[in-house]
Amino acid sequence: MSHQLTSRRSRAAVCAALICGVLAPAAAVAKPAEAVSPSVSCVSKKTGLAARLSEDITAALKGTGSTTALAVQDHRTGTTCTLRATQQVDSASVVKVTVLAALLWDARRTGRPLTPHETELSTAMITKSDNDATSELWGRLGPSKVKAFLRAAGMTRTTPDAGHAWGLTQITAQDEQRLLTLVTSRNKILDDRSRTFLLDRMRKVVPDQRWGVPAGAPADATVQLKNGWLERSAHGWRVHSVGAFSGKGHDYLITVLTQDNKTMNDGVSTIQAVAEAVHKDLGPTTG
Repeated sequence: MSHQLTSRRSRAAVCAALICGVLAPAAAVAKPAEAVSPSVSCVSKKTGLAARLSEDITAALKGTGSTTALAVQDHRTGTTCTLRATQQVDSASVVKVTVLAALLWDARRTGRPLTPHETELSTAMITKSDNDATSELWGRLGPSKVKAFLRAAGMTRTTPDAGHAWGLTQITAQDEQRLLTLVTSRNKILDDRSRTFLLDRMRKVVPDQRWGVPAGAPADATVQLKNGWLERSAHGWRVHSVGAFSGKGHDYLITVLTQDNKTMNDGVSTIQAVAEAVHKDLGPTTG
């Protein structure tokens, strides 16, 4: 299953974005931003853990050609790590978690359950990353409902594409962590039934799409994830992976967003190197 906006409607939206010069402003500001060469920043309530994570993540990124944004949060140890956490990138298919969350939020707000067809579309969208299912749900929601959910969720730097191409939604690692927190913790935006539905789909992602942040995860951890990949003429391959790890004493979230990859495999390798470092430092604890 490709995440390259394979439906005709999505391809048309991508072409329109390119013709209208959507990428020009991003290209213009990319060099100054990258010249700063930000470093991984970690804080933790556990002595020594922040320094160890920062060192290990930095080592994992050394020599990669990717421009990487990431965010890590471990509720158990009060640990967070960030790198370029507010930098916007094209979402590719990780936005599908946002689409389903928005659908569930809107259904609850209007006092109705999902229809059988919406349930079928939602399952295909997350477990198989079905693009046609996503396009149908995106169209049903419309820009106003998506934006209303983003406001309610506090995802202030997530911006839908002006041409309505869901895969060109601008996302940040910070906002993706905010979304994962809403999906995994009790809150007023997504009720328990909605969160259970979404997490169940993220646990059932098909085997050939279970790469990325699960790399190196503890064998006793429950893995919930969503990946995305997309190639464009500017910034090459975008390859992203977001996931939540729970059970047996594990309670942490990982978001890794990459672009400027020459190949999709380059992005996957970068993400998995980061994930292995994080799991090594956070994962050994048992319940």
